[in-house]
Amino acid sequence: MPESTPPKIVFADVRKEFTVKDGPKPTAERFVALDGIDLEIADGEFVVLVGPSGCGKSTLLDLLGGLTRPTGGRILLDGRPVTGPGLDRGIVFQQYALLPWRTALGNVEFGLEATGVPRRKRAALARDFLRLVGLAGFEDRHPHELSGGMRQRVAIARSLAYDPDVLLMDEPFAALDAQTRESLQDELRHIWQRTGKTVVFITHGIDEAVYLGQRVAVMTSRPGRIKQVVPVDLGDRSATDDLRSSPEFAHHRHRVWSLLHDEVARARQWERAEAAA
Repeated sequence: MPESTPPKIVFADVRKEFTVKDGPKPTAERFVALDGIDLEIADGEFVVLVGPSGCGKSTLLDLLGGLTRPTGGRILLDGRPVTGPGLDRGIVFQQYALLPWRTALGNVEFGLEATGVPRRKRAALARDFLRLVGLAGFEDRHPHELSGGMRQRVAIARSLAYDPDVLLMDEPFAALDAQTRESLQDELRHIWQRTGKTVVFITHGIDEAVYLGQRVAVMTSRPGRIKQVVPVDLGDRSATDDLRSSPEFAHHRHRVWSLLHDEVARARQWERAEAAA
């Protein structure tokens, strides 16, 4: 029997604490954001994290991106500990973070400059990735000349251009209108299918989570833990034009909603208790 393929990403008993100073008090307190996170993600898998506000979803993504270090436990990428940022991970945030003085082409080239790609090849690669996200013909536009959805497409193209193994996405479509958001969800799903990247995606939207994810990891209210990982089997997702109205979609949506409902209520109780303190 062949050996099973090792996971691409491993979170093993990950804990993250922050030091918080409470007003004029002379002593600082420790705030536990994440506690005992265990999660494995396969190579090429699309995993979505959902949870109530303040549960530590973005903190978990920052840890995987190497932007901060865990207080306890280990995070492994291809079997090696994550100790800092690296070109093997691309990050797309909710805010586009584009350079306003650069064109769409120049923004996509920006990541390639750091990797030492020659200028002529940079331009060709940047054009290819703008074409991949549906922005052929917009290469010379500056960010202020693009819609919000177009700016987010540029941000995705920039993250893909230097060919990271893993794409980390922190609520990238949250600021967009519903129609644009659904369009970009389709575009991202097609890009993932074409490139085979491992994607870790954060959202507050249950519909978005079920539509995009092969698995949905539901997190508890703080301190954040993995409550349950829900496999999402929707068959051939390109076989129907109205996947969100299918009985299978409704089934998975209800399952995720049921897991999340109690955690959202618990998070609101925390907020009320803190406001009254």
